[in-house]
Amino acid sequence: MAKTYRVTLTQAERDNLMDLLTRRSAKSLPVKRAYILLAADEDGALRWTDRQICESYRVGLRTVERTRERFVLDSFQVAVDGRTREVFNEKTLTGEVEAKLVALRCSQPPSGYAKWSMQLLADQMVELQYVEHMSRESARQMLKKTG
Repeated sequence: MAKTYRVTLTQAERDNLMDLLTRRSAKSLPVKRAYILLAADEDGALRWTDRQICESYRVGLRTVERTRERFVLDSFQVAVDGRTREVFNEKTLTGEVEAKLVALRCSQPPSGYAKWSMQLLADQMVELQYVEHMSRESARQMLKKTG
């Protein structure tokens, strides 16, 4: 099968990768990616197949394919360092929600119940519209906090 993403490194990129290999631990991900890119370089000395790269550097075939793809579609730097995480969900269980949960826990349980269960607390927090959704594990972790 023909390769969709072909790696052709410039001399500056090769030098950058060689410099990276001399400075870092052999276990780090950027070092493994550097070895993959150097081996996959079509203008380089090695020109290995994906299978040879997998066996030599003990990585999966898909890892080699993704590294090639990132090099072609994104950039040299993304192929070596990886993508940065961009999505950070805003925290929904704030201190205000925690205070309401503690107050609810200290109150009397609904009729028909002898004491509050974690599921009952979570359901009641949603019913009172303090939060959109809450699991019993979230309620447990909030009440478990000490110090």
